[in-house]
Amino acid sequence: MASLWLSRLNLTAFRNHRSSLLEPTARPVLLTGPNGAGKTNLLEAVSLLAPGRGLRWAKTQEIQARASDAPWAVAAVVETAEGPRRIGTGRDPAAAGQGAERRVLRLDGRNERSQAAFSRVLDVLWLTPQMDGLWREGADERRRFLDRLVFAFDPAHAGRVSGYENSLRQRARLLQDGSGEAVWLSALEETMAERGVAIEAARSALVARLLQATHTVREAAFPKCGLELSGVLNRWLAEGSALEAEERLRAALFDGRGRDAEQGGSGVGPHRSDLVARHLGKDCPAALCSTGEQKVLLVGLILAHARLVALERGRPPLLLLDEVAAHLDAARREALYDEILSLGLQAWLTGTEPSIFEGLLGCADVFQLAEGRLSEGRP
Repeated sequence: MASLWLSRLNLTAFRNHRSSLLEPTARPVLLTGPNGAGKTNLLEAVSLLAPGRGLRWAKTQEIQARASDAPWAVAAVVETAEGPRRIGTGRDPAAAGQGAERRVLRLDGRNERSQAAFSRVLDVLWLTPQMDGLWREGADERRRFLDRLVFAFDPAHAGRVSGYENSLRQRARLLQDGSGEAVWLSALEETMAERGVAIEAARSALVARLLQATHTVREAAFPKCGLELSGVLNRWLAEGSALEAEERLRAALFDGRGRDAEQGGSGVGPHRSDLVARHLGKDCPAALCSTGEQKVLLVGLILAHARLVALERGRPPLLLLDEVAAHLDAARREALYDEILSLGLQAWLTGTEPSIFEGLLGCADVFQLAEGRLSEGRP
């Protein structure tokens, strides 16, 4: 049985869910129904209880149900070892009335200023069909994926990433319009150097731990995945201390002002790093593997991270798997379900037919959806 799980999830004006309430047990949660019924919307709602913009990376106004005047909201009760915690988020109606978009963050009845507060309560991992091309597409998505994995161990990482990106944008504006005073530019570059090295160090540390954790997942079903964080900044960290890496980054930013003024952004920093994966069994870069092989590498990596979270933090994460089982063969589906049950976590899985979940049906809560409406079914 899961030691951390949602016992209540309430959605209001959330995409096609005008008002939906789920009260699952600690068992895995199976969401079934036709395409467009709102299954992924439920997973997205859960993902917004973690730092960031959720599994769709959506803007606040994009989530709002079109046919409702009420602001969208997600409220949940999280069962923890210390007792139940109330957590929620939603669209800030006051900000929307002023033409701005902002989310309200609530924890145990109090407003929170930072999403990092949510990480004190629970961790959320997800895998969606949109991530199938992770190893083939641009580095931006891979960095975002890696940063989400880091959040589970270092909630302050989200603030460092946000702060670094804000400083990067400010510096680019000052350089491009030519109005930047040297003192202000130096201050921004100092901040970027400190935060940038801290971001890269946290990523590098997690990659090292993940490499060990991948050995604990069933290799017959999910092949071992080699991981490497590539980039100039990571090389500097390997060659010397963090302080030396900060000095080198600070100097590179200063020297690159002219080039960056013409091209925008910055030619060096954690925003230029990449996560490189390799299928160790075939000794082949993940980007060159088949679509199916890339999928199982990613599933194995997510399971390894979930196991790492459970071991190091003493609590399992919530695991959101959108249409994952349909793209695995029977042996890998069985291995996936065995891993979920052995980890003792509350996994939320979607599928069009309950039959795809054979092996979990006797030990999971099943909810059927149709056009944003829920009904509970127990096999």
